[in-house]
Amino acid sequence: MTTAAAAKARKPGARTPEHHLSADDARRLALRAQGLLGAPDRRAGTRGVLRRLGAVQLDTISVLARSHELVPYARLGALGRDAVEAAYWSGDHAFEYWSHAACILPVEEWPLFAFRRRAFQARGHRWHIMEDAERSCAAVRDRLKAEGPLTATELGGAKNGGEWYDWSETKIAVEWLLDTGEVVCTRRRGWKRVYDLAERAVPDALFHDDLDDAACVRRLVAQAGAAMGVATRADLADYHRLKGEQVDAVIEETGLVPVEVAGWSKPAWADPAALEAPPRGRHRTTLLSPFDSLVWDRPRTERIFGFTHRLEAYVPKTKRIHGYFAMPLLAGGRLLGRVDPARDGSTLVARQVSLDGPKAVEPMARALREAAEWVGCHAVRIERCDDAKLAAELVKALAA
Repeated sequence: MTTAAAAKARKPGARTPEHHLSADDARRLALRAQGLLGAPDRRAGTRGVLRRLGAVQLDTISVLARSHELVPYARLGALGRDAVEAAYWSGDHAFEYWSHAACILPVEEWPLFAFRRRAFQARGHRWHIMEDAERSCAAVRDRLKAEGPLTATELGGAKNGGEWYDWSETKIAVEWLLDTGEVVCTRRRGWKRVYDLAERAVPDALFHDDLDDAACVRRLVAQAGAAMGVATRADLADYHRLKGEQVDAVIEETGLVPVEVAGWSKPAWADPAALEAPPRGRHRTTLLSPFDSLVWDRPRTERIFGFTHRLEAYVPKTKRIHGYFAMPLLAGGRLLGRVDPARDGSTLVARQVSLDGPKAVEPMARALREAAEWVGCHAVRIERCDDAKLAAELVKALAA
């Protein structure tokens, strides 16, 4: 993008870019900010990854592992899966709430979501409306106060017996209390949320809604900017599902620096700490969850990596292009292909593989071997590949 085009794209009153970055500069800044370039902080472990990213998305799909397990794995390597779960769900280090989607968040971010809790309260409901809100919420509060943390099933049942969204009155009540901040989820048990009173589970120093909406949003935008390295207005809004207007209202006070990125059609902002030293170090070669924060924003992924990625889990099987849970391959700081994995006993099955030329063969073989070992598989089998010649090379590389 030329300087003139950038000036035209900026809003009236916006500051002139202080730095001009190449597309490769932006890509490396993004990778380092996400913990995928440079030496990993193994001592900080999963909790360090969570603090760095500010949000780790949850999802019900489990292929190799659940998405929240795949995120630290991609950055730190083959951590014990039990250790990953313990890092998230033990002590008072994290809580679950609505960020980019349902996410695990560092407990330090509890005060920052006061604006969203207030918004739910002002709206009066989310998806469901209770028959007797006062009575139902009081019953949940009383049970949690008397008995301690409980699942929806233990509170009396999550469903009425119909579809998954046919919630019981108790489930509606406890989810409403979670939305508005009286109840918190700080762990899951068998994939079920375990609800507790927020006043009991959130550390005293953090248990407050003192920040006004502008302060909450300002700090979340700054956090998103640090987690992405460099970002457009839309990127900053998408990270915690804010509105563009909310970003506009606080961007000048976040400390983020206006920059121009070659090839980007929109103005951008960078984390000042990220600009202090050029990103260097070793690139991770790994498979990424489709819900990884490096790639969860599809337009950003296309802009930075030139890689079009779509989750096809909810697409009819006959219409899928890359497979049910296609995981992008990250190697050398670029996205070089994808694989739709599955498990068949002690064999990791690559149901469908797409490779960006011969340069992707060895990294895909390495990533598949590492993933197989991590989940306790002793072999890798390739079922389909979009290029027969590359498929043969991949099989050979796996056998080496």
